[in-house]
Amino acid sequence: MLLPECQSTLPLPSSASSFVELPLASLYGEPTMSFLDLLERRFGRFAIPGLIRIVAGFNALVFLLARVNPEFVPMLDLNRSAILQGEVWRLVTYIFIPTTNSPFWIIFVLLFLWFIGEGLERAWGAFRVNLFYFLGMIGTTIAAFFFGGNFANTMLNASLFFAFANFYPDEVIYIFFVLPAKVKWIAWASAALLLFGFVTSPMSYRMALVAAFANYFIFFGPDLIRAARNRHETTNRRRRFEENARPEEEALHHCANCGATELTNPNLEFRVSRDGEEYCLAHLPSAAKVEA
Repeated sequence: MLLPECQSTLPLPSSASSFVELPLASLYGEPTMSFLDLLERRFGRFAIPGLIRIVAGFNALVFLLARVNPEFVPMLDLNRSAILQGEVWRLVTYIFIPTTNSPFWIIFVLLFLWFIGEGLERAWGAFRVNLFYFLGMIGTTIAAFFFGGNFANTMLNASLFFAFANFYPDEVIYIFFVLPAKVKWIAWASAALLLFGFVTSPMSYRMALVAAFANYFIFFGPDLIRAARNRHETTNRRRRFEENARPEEEALHHCANCGATELTNPNLEFRVSRDGEEYCLAHLPSAAKVEA
């Protein structure tokens, strides 16, 4: 179970980052999408503050109702056939179904969801959190309708965690109250598991996974690509520099007559003669000595 560090106040990051420090941290810097700025200026007033808190609250309510009547939950899930028959409320209500049935774990699951939502809203603001979440809902619905993905809100919540990891890669949380771990490490481990599932699972799972994470790719994909390109260019520049750099043991001065260098005799002085060759003072041509 993942728990936020109690002392953490989740300060607003001066710059966002990718858990891929990317190198899951890059990726540091809020996604530079001017289109998002335009959308926020036009539609920002419609944003729902504390959206993830609201979702966590309804998760708690559904959990309690399910304890009273277990048949209640199936009426809310993302069932393609039922939606096509007119039960359109399922397009929204599936996000309120808790990801655990355990009375013990539900508290920590919802607290962690609340914790992530608070951190994202501090870093992004209400509008971007709303947009990210609604895009994730659209991707999850597409996964259910066209690829047979049965993720419910599991992948949607996972995309929230990966977004959180981009902003707070070094935030420490505790696993089972004991083991401290940075968010970026957990994000890397989660990414590895998802990649393993992507490679080993059938195409329907792969496409459903991509659709469910469409929100993450839309928001952070350009920065991930840019960071990867920058790392590649930096690596190439470093390699070219190392290839062209003069080895430390290579002498800078070399007498064309005796072959002496500043490495063989640090006290030698060297001059360049009219013939363009470099000599130590002892073997400098006579005319050059006069001019020197």
